[in-house]
Amino acid sequence: MSSWRKCSIDVIENGIFGRKEALMHVLVTGGAGYIGSHTCKMLVAAGFQPLVLDDLRRGHRWAVQWGPLVEGDCGDPAILDHVFRTFRIEAVIHFAAYAYVAESMRSPHMYFRNNVVATVNLLDAMRTHGVPTIVFSSSCATYGAPVVLPITEDHAQAPMNPYGESKLMVEKFLHWYGLSYGLSWSALRYFNAGGADPDCELGEDHDPEPHLLPRVLATAAGLLPCVEIYGTDYDTPDGTAIRDYIHVTDLAQAHVLAMGYLLSGGTSSAFNLGTGMGHSVREVAAAAETVTRTTIPVVERPRRSGDPPKLVADPSKARNVLGWLPRYSQLPTILETAWRWQSRSKDLSVLPTAQPSSH
Repeated sequence: MSSWRKCSIDVIENGIFGRKEALMHVLVTGGAGYIGSHTCKMLVAAGFQPLVLDDLRRGHRWAVQWGPLVEGDCGDPAILDHVFRTFRIEAVIHFAAYAYVAESMRSPHMYFRNNVVATVNLLDAMRTHGVPTIVFSSSCATYGAPVVLPITEDHAQAPMNPYGESKLMVEKFLHWYGLSYGLSWSALRYFNAGGADPDCELGEDHDPEPHLLPRVLATAAGLLPCVEIYGTDYDTPDGTAIRDYIHVTDLAQAHVLAMGYLLSGGTSSAFNLGTGMGHSVREVAAAAETVTRTTIPVVERPRRSGDPPKLVADPSKARNVLGWLPRYSQLPTILETAWRWQSRSKDLSVLPTAQPSSH
């Protein structure tokens, strides 16, 4: 095992090598959101001090449990200047963005303004205040419809929707800011996030909720009448779209590893975060029935524009360079942790308890 990979695992499991000096402040934009809040918890476990910047339009105040919150728009130059002047920020993890494909197709202007323009303001503030390191929350949506599976990082990027386009535009800015201003960056292209904190302190809570896994579980809980399957005529074994699902805790770990890699002098680069295994919509519904011990009704709908038929990652680069090894990303485990969170957060104590996974 390389010295970096050994150190990266030590950081996650044991903190920053027993350091006793003041904790390093990490600005987490969008840290009141789903993945951002899980990453804040992971940062504290690794010995860092997260500072959350979030306007709470789509995040939750209750999710900010591991550091201070500055309430505001991460694209506001005045707020950014205040944050960087007030706190000794040494690195940034940037989650703040809109992230719904269907919404981006209806309102692309929202996505380019919020995801792109705001990020340029953030990068300029980092440059002004001498903060040279950023981990960016990117997406497999930058690839569009893949030509070859599994998808490697050098696959052509041809987004099929404004959401993916906005993420790709930011990746290009990172590249040029790196060349021109010495910015050190990682772009983490995750596939489909799911699950909840194994300690049940955090979980997914969107309103409205567009994502498949929580909607399947909400249907199992009787909170929704059915699961809608958008497209049953894809060129896949059962006709429904296939996605690569990653547990949110594994995603959080990857952000901390990527930041540590950059702070240790690692090369700026993009990384896929996935398992290399895909599951169809019907497979997800069937697995959820097993976990929840309920019958989940489904209704078939036409395809949605902007949805590729199959997205599966090649995660070997993140494994080899960052030492990232997902621990919770088996589909039953993702569903079980999400079911526990949903049952607790919605006070659904009368529902059947999920059975332990064999994984």
